[in-house]
Amino acid sequence: MKKIYQNDDGLSLASHPMDKIPIRDLRFKFKKVENHNPVWSETNPEFSIFMNALGIHIPYFEKFLVKVMREYMPEIEDGNLIKDINDIIGQESQHAFNFLLWTKAMQESYPKLEKLDMDAKSYFNKTLERKNKQFKIGFTAGYETFTFLGGMIILKRYKELMEVADPTVRAFWVWHQVEEVEHGSVAFDFFKAFYEKKEWYRRYMVVLTYCHIVKETFKAYSHMIKKEGYYSSLFKTFKAWKFFLSFGFELGYTALPVLKRDYHPRNHPICNDKQSEIAIAWREFYSSGNNALTLTQDDMDVLLEKKIF
Repeated sequence: MKKIYQNDDGLSLASHPMDKIPIRDLRFKFKKVENHNPVWSETNPEFSIFMNALGIHIPYFEKFLVKVMREYMPEIEDGNLIKDINDIIGQESQHAFNFLLWTKAMQESYPKLEKLDMDAKSYFNKTLERKNKQFKIGFTAGYETFTFLGGMIILKRYKELMEVADPTVRAFWVWHQVEEVEHGSVAFDFFKAFYEKKEWYRRYMVVLTYCHIVKETFKAYSHMIKKEGYYSSLFKTFKAWKFFLSFGFELGYTALPVLKRDYHPRNHPICNDKQSEIAIAWREFYSSGNNALTLTQDDMDVLLEKKIF
């Protein structure tokens, strides 16, 4: 019997989704993925390939974020921000560990993945070594713009993207997207603590990181759809690239409010006091002691019973 409604993480319907940043220690067992199939969403296979491609460079960014924040956190005086920084470090460390496990699990299906993985690692290592403080902090804030917005988009479109999906990978992505929203303002506040007046630079880094994300995702996505046989017909080719372009456009379009002078992540039009109901249900599911390492169809039925979609 699944337990539900016993929410002890301090978040409720009345809370803002960024009010709490709990650290949850999860280790996903990707060997359990059905038939070891990396195309994990039956509802929208192109979405699952897109997320797989996106996920190649995410863990190295997350490791980059952790190192940058640890390096410059001693210069922060705001106690609340210091707590938030420690919390995002905890969440992102968990994310990076699990992303690397999933990348490794996919490598037998996609021969070029190992090189793409090493290229992503090399990029962020070089950025740490060669770029200045302002660039590193700005890149962190810019990139986090899209992880939290992506989280909101995916949770909002859950049914059309992964209603029928592998229980393990679905659980992984729901967890990741919930937490990306929870800590969605920390990198912004971190940047503002150092460069409050440099709005032009913040905007520049938003554009730069968007281009970086699209470029890196494109490289992995093009390889993956080729291996999955999408180039066997014009229709399948069109379908694959239509999804890539439309989702990439939605991510970019949703980021337009980020360029406003008075912007703050907590006030973004799609992230305000009205939380994602599926995020609230997942937090309750986890906090009540349920197994969050898989989300079966029965589990999702329990979660979705409480939702208004």
